[in-house]
Parts: sequence; C-alpha cells; structure tokens
Amino acid sequence: MKNTQILLANRPEGMVKESDFDIVEQEIPALQHGQVLIKIHFISIDPAIRGWMNEGTTYISGIPLGGVIRTFSAGQVIESKHPNFAIGQFVEGMLGATSFAISDGTGLKVLDISKGSIPQHLGILGMPGMTAYFGLLERGKPQKGDTIFISGAAGVVGSTVGQIAKLKGCRVVGSAGGKVKCDYLRSIGFDEVIDYKNEDLDLELRRKCPTGISIYFDNVGGDTLDTALLHLARGARVVICGAMSQYNDMKKVCGPKNYMKLVTARAEMKGIIVFDFQNEYPKAVKDISTWLQEGKIQSKEHIIEGIQNFPQALIMLFEGKNFGKLLVGVH
Repeated sequence: MKNTQILLANRPEGMVKESDFDIVEQEIPALQHGQVLIKIHFISIDPAIRGWMNEGTTYISGIPLGGVIRTFSAGQVIESKHPNFAIGQFVEGMLGATSFAISDGTGLKVLDISKGSIPQHLGILGMPGMTAYFGLLERGKPQKGDTIFISGAAGVVGSTVGQIAKLKGCRVVGSAGGKVKCDYLRSIGFDEVIDYKNEDLDLELRRKCPTGISIYFDNVGGDTLDTALLHLARGARVVICGAMSQYNDMKKVCGPKNYMKLVTARAEMKGIIVFDFQNEYPKAVKDISTWLQEGKIQSKEHIIEGIQNFPQALIMLFEGKNFGKLLVGVH
C-alpha cells in the first residue's frame, strides 16, 4: 500500500505554480504505540496554505522545503494503536496533502457524521466555518439592524458570515465576482450584492449602504479594504480575516491608505486567527450544524477528484475559479 504525498518543491514567487510541488509515493511505515493510520478521504484547499508555503514564522511556522504540504484533511481510521481512536472512526486534523496519514492524536478530532458530511466538516463545520462564526460573533459583535459588508462573500467563510449575520438580524451586503456567484448570494438571503468585476465598488457601496457599514468583514484586502474603509459608520468594526488579493505577492502588500477613517468613525479594526478559539469549537459546531439541519443556512462544496490534482486545485482557488468550499477528493 503506497502513500501519495504532495511536497513543497520550491518557495513560490508570486502566483503559486505547479512546479512549486513534487508528487511522490512513499511506503507507509509500521505504526508505533500511540499512533493511528488514517485513510484520507478529502483535503481542504484554503488560502492559508499559500502563507504556510513561505519561509519564516508568523502565527505558525512555514512548511520546510521537501515537507508535506500542510492542510486540514479528513478520513477514516484504518489501524489504531492509540487508546482514544478506534478503527472505523472518521477524524479530521492538520494531516497534510497525503493519501494516508499517521497521527499521534495531537489535534485530531473525531467527526460526528450525523451533524454533516465529511466535506462539510472541512468547510462550514471545520476551520472556515469556525473562522466565520468567531470572526463575526467575537470580533464583529453584530447587533440587530447593523449593516454588514463582506468581501469575497461567495467563499465558504464569506457566505457563512452572511448567513449567520442574517440570523442575528443584520442587513447583509456582499461582493463577489460574476453573475453566477452573485445570484448564489441572493439565493441564500443576502440583501444586496455587488459584482466587483462589473460594477464600481465605491459607487455601489454608496448606493447599497446609505447609512454606512457597521461591520466590514474583509477576506480580500488591498483596494477593496481601502474602499470599504471610506464607508464606515460611526462605531464600525472591521474584521480582518484574509487578504486574497495580496497572498501571491507579499513583498508588495498594499496597505490601507484610508485608515484615518477609523479615527473619524470611532471604528476599530481587529484580526481573527481561528485557533485562538479552539476550546469553543464544540459550541460553534453545535450551532452551525443545528442551523444546517433546520434549513436556516446552506453550504456549497466544490470537489476536485484525485490527489494528483492538488496543485491545480490550489491555483484554481487563487484564480477565483472555484464555487463553494474547495476540496480535493482522495479515493
């Protein structure tokens, strides 16, 4: 039984390329006491992977050259020498871009499939969903009647933020690229949608947020962040979740020119790192799974089959060609 792994061949310069990866097959070593062997079913494709491919340390160290690409992955335990994990259980963790993973149990979570599918556990019930839940509720602090603007709103984080914000009584405005994604946002309850590829963001924010933005949830950064700042309402909260427009050229990061609006609006800007809320994940999973089962929120997944297509899937993410939570299926 061979293990297919995706390795970091080169530090990306600019846009990630297929040549930045190696695809290798390895023998699976014998399990040691306290370890489990997991057959991976799905690999999560997330923007954070691009940052992890860089050298150095931020909130987490960079992937070493020649190392397995760090990802959240989920699968089934097929062999266990660990007292807390049994054969047949479905589990999820930072297991990497690999078809089989050996774990000592650190950070490994048993999945309750009754709460959602494995792809959902890597998306709306996983790290992206947790980011949306805590980013909105703990950083954005929504109040009934608030107007929230979400950039990159058709992604799993943005669409989840918008749907939870609706449940909390907010007026929800989102931006996305193209008619199909914008129509999807309308179908899940967004009050207003801006097609940033075909509409002027500044003009549309004036029209669609006439009293200003109470919460700006930023997944894009760059010019979008700069424009959104101009429209902050008094006491606004800006949640910095991601910067999709910046990740592939971190040497030329575009910071906000309009940051003084934070002063005049008496606003605050905070970042969200989801790992800070790990102890509270069970409550978030319970809430989101309940909303899913009650039909109050929806999730959308985009699955690319075949681990060998991992590099193309990551490139697709940054080209904005996915629609829904992007995953690689490993079978």
